[in-house]
Amino acid sequence: MIGFVRGKLVVKAPPHLTVDVGGVGYDIEAPMSTFYTLPAIGNDVRLLTHLVVREDAHILYGFGTQEERALFRNLLKVSQIGPKIALSILSGVSVEGFATLVKLQDTAALTRIPGVGRKTAERVLLEMKDRLDALEQAAQGMNISGAVPMTPSSTEGEAWTALVALGYKPAEVTAMLKPFAGSGGSTEELIRRALQATVRPQ
Repeated sequence: MIGFVRGKLVVKAPPHLTVDVGGVGYDIEAPMSTFYTLPAIGNDVRLLTHLVVREDAHILYGFGTQEERALFRNLLKVSQIGPKIALSILSGVSVEGFATLVKLQDTAALTRIPGVGRKTAERVLLEMKDRLDALEQAAQGMNISGAVPMTPSSTEGEAWTALVALGYKPAEVTAMLKPFAGSGGSTEELIRRALQATVRPQ
């Protein structure tokens, strides 16, 4: 098992990134909550990792905090939840926010995340309820995400592309980002704002 990687960040294209570790490039998939904390390309980075072994591939997932990785691993223990949905959940809500959703059993908020249908949300909330204490100890809140659309060369365009890559439909992304058009800020800040407005306990 690979516990962590430390090296130079050479690719940052949500949800994918590549870290150069001594001349070897590690392709890693990470949630948006981790992307918000990444340094600029060319700088050193350290990520906690979880390796998923499948028949056709070995996929490395990276996380900025122990709390994120712990939630990811707990989600994988939920029946019929795979890495893709677990990553989507982590991209759509912070560890602290997820604990709140579990406490409130807020199915509606969880189903706003791409790939999470009502039955899946109900199963996740039910099975994670027993693990809430451990989650709450881990939850020192990174915020949810937010974003904005437009031309691919702009910050808004990069945010729009990232949200579509996370599974949101283009029309949904345009609507999500519209309130923040022209508000400035980095791609990560825009994505955080849009997702924060989308996934919120009722």
